[in-house]
Amino acid sequence: MTGKDDAVIQDHVQKRILKEATDWLILLQEDPQDHALHAQFDEWLNQNPLHGQAWQSIQKTAGLMACIPPQPDSDWQKYLDQSRASRTENAPEQQNAIVDASSRFTRKKESRLRKYVLVGAAIAATLVTAVMAPDLITRIQADYRTGSGEIETVSLADGSQVVLAPETAIRVKFEAGKRHVTLLNGEAFFEVTHNPDRPFQVRSDAVNVTVLGTGFDVSDNIGSTTVSVAHGLVQVDNMRAQPAISELLKSGQSARVGWAGGVKRHDVSKGDIAPWRRNQLIAQDQPLGEVVDQLRRYYSGKIVVTSNELSMHPVTGVYNLHNPVAALRGIARAQNAIVREITPWLLVVSPS
Repeated sequence: MTGKDDAVIQDHVQKRILKEATDWLILLQEDPQDHALHAQFDEWLNQNPLHGQAWQSIQKTAGLMACIPPQPDSDWQKYLDQSRASRTENAPEQQNAIVDASSRFTRKKESRLRKYVLVGAAIAATLVTAVMAPDLITRIQADYRTGSGEIETVSLADGSQVVLAPETAIRVKFEAGKRHVTLLNGEAFFEVTHNPDRPFQVRSDAVNVTVLGTGFDVSDNIGSTTVSVAHGLVQVDNMRAQPAISELLKSGQSARVGWAGGVKRHDVSKGDIAPWRRNQLIAQDQPLGEVVDQLRRYYSGKIVVTSNELSMHPVTGVYNLHNPVAALRGIARAQNAIVREITPWLLVVSPS
């Protein structure tokens, strides 16, 4: 594995840890007297020295936000107007979430309003390095991308079509002898125009998918890539792994390939491949944490699972992505868990 490969994996790890630290900031502020929650936090903090570093960074930013003096009710509309005016093209979704959520509470008590706004501001500030910087890099690299809850069909120059799932980005590079697409993040379904003289290749981190003409889905996960074939034949390779991975997949087959190594194959029905194109989420003995990761693409706020044990519970079912909150509540009920709406942009899933 090269130094560049190590840097890519380390970047994924750092982003995940910073997001986890931000989640803990929110939870501990909302339930400061919850001893069980504090015990879970201490367990997380001691798991890895990087957790402590991330937590210190989060605390420092949150402390700065807490120093903001209270604003009288008459100043809130002025604050909101100024916030809207200061939004930049590179960060519309995140600032809109804070401003719109604040607008909903302008007629309520100042103490409650200030609490929600400060929490939202702290989230925005602490996620600058974890979310905004990588997102900005993706924006620069991507030729096509989608936002939360958005599905888009892209027609490529060779006649091939790509259906982008929510929060997905791709880069396209066509040359005389080959067609190359990089899945920067997210999930996409490809219908490739047959051309044996110009192989079509999709790259997701360390994993390469090569085809001549077929329909298949590629999903970028944390540490792995999943490829599912609806029709045709694809070659899936990971030359970085030790030993190297080379898998031939035909219609109705799927493989999850680890970026650092390892592969899991299974059969899949055609109707279960990329069901998000029909606004369905189909889970079959998938860990709850992975299912929630898919739901996050359809929810404009944040979804936090407080228990690592709960995240590992297997989930089976079919859920409607038109209503991700209802889907999340259905998943939670099946696991004897509860969903709490802390703010209009924050849902917390925890054992009942």
